Amino acid sequence: MPRRHIHVTGTADAAPLRAAFRDVRASLDVPLDPEEFPADVLAEAERAARQPALPPDPYDATDLPLFTIDPPTSTDLDQAMHLARREGGGFRVHYAIADVAAFVTPGGALDAEAHRRVTTLYFPDEKVPLHPRTLSEGAASLLPDQTCPALLWRIDLDADGAAVATDVRRALVRSRAKLDYEGVQQQIDSGKAEEPLALLRDIGRLREEQERARGGISLNVPEQEIELADGAYRLAYRTPLPADGWNAQISLLTGMAAAELMRKAGNGILRTLPAAPDGAVARLRRTARALHIDWPHHTSYADVVRGLDPADPAHAAFLQECTTLLRGAGYTVFTGGEVPEQAIHAAVAAPYTHCTAPLRRLVDRYAGELCLAAVAGEEPPEWVMAALPELPKEMAEGTRRQNTVERECVDIVEAALLKDRVGELFDAHVVDVKDREPTVGTVQLDSADLAVIARVEGGGNLPLGERIRVRLTQADPGSAKVLFAPA
Repeated sequence: MPRRHIHVTGTADAAPLRAAFRDVRASLDVPLDPEEFPADVLAEAERAARQPALPPDPYDATDLPLFTIDPPTSTDLDQAMHLARREGGGFRVHYAIADVAAFVTPGGALDAEAHRRVTTLYFPDEKVPLHPRTLSEGAASLLPDQTCPALLWRIDLDADGAAVATDVRRALVRSRAKLDYEGVQQQIDSGKAEEPLALLRDIGRLREEQERARGGISLNVPEQEIELADGAYRLAYRTPLPADGWNAQISLLTGMAAAELMRKAGNGILRTLPAAPDGAVARLRRTARALHIDWPHHTSYADVVRGLDPADPAHAAFLQECTTLLRGAGYTVFTGGEVPEQAIHAAVAAPYTHCTAPLRRLVDRYAGELCLAAVAGEEPPEWVMAALPELPKEMAEGTRRQNTVERECVDIVEAALLKDRVGELFDAHVVDVKDREPTVGTVQLDSADLAVIARVEGGGNLPLGERIRVRLTQADPGSAKVLFAPA
């Protein structure tokens, strides 16, 4: 999970900021032009868009009134859903996932390029897609009123929201509506949402209760938006809505169902995360104390997080730091029925896999094929089994690049916010101190307008958890990261 989501908004001149993002792309050998793909890849994508590989007699589910929920400007739509009540009680979740394998020939140019890119990379100003837009925002995307190949999941839940039956098959689907989070929230809150959408709240809340019962946790990390107005940058938060969380629960449900299918079949690739070490939790406790967040010793980390308000700047900063507990996540392959001992994702508190975003993440295409084979009682395709051993390493490298992009962009944006304030004094809390260098650490600015967490160094030993005055000593987007010194 990324530490921060950052978007640049506004129409004023953001050229220096965008130039710095371009330099990041160049340093990581990321295409400077998001439309840049090798000619043979583009040609193959065009052919596949016109004639995807479908089963001889594809299952027609175009009568199912699916809908998508995404940010308003998104056009790479991986998932669409339909929710209904079951006769006798409980619920039925239909979840359609873009069938990228219908467009990508194993061993072809498009496949090779996807293995080179691994993930879609999100920069504040634009994205560099995993697949050509002809597919990712065209023929393979679950856009409204477009018939598309998909992996159609059907997951039955009991009255408490627990999964009781799972099926997945290839199908042709047709979404009816492209919805966004704010519109969904308004419809549900006003009572105007029709049942398939209104059930998102009911099922989402039940799944949140299921998550709480098994000891899992979802982080509602606010998005940071950098606005340029009157020649100055301004930082604002977009606080996640309840609908964001309910929608995420449907994806988590599917990832857990997929992991269970793989485990029973004996072949799979799981997204795993070991339990956080004591030192990481202790560091979070220090951060909570510095931000005046109450964390009684008898209260679990998960319960503290559930009580936070993402609209509160201090709580938002703490949620950002909580993502450090997700470090160490990886992918674990197993074949021949030998399910690994470490098969749990600690944040999900259950076996889990990535399978719901194949337009944007390489591994999901393979997970989908493994699940189709598991349901059919067949061996997975040879091309899937051949790729499995290298997938964890490929995904690790792709995730490392993704994290680097995010980290560098955060540094650039924070420097842009503060570039004209070098020499000024700020109130801040010391949220971390290096064990071997007690004069070096991290401060969180004590300001609702500047949610900046940056390095501090110089002077005497830093007082962990205490409020101090700091002076901004450097901030230059693209060349000098934000740095403070004790005043």
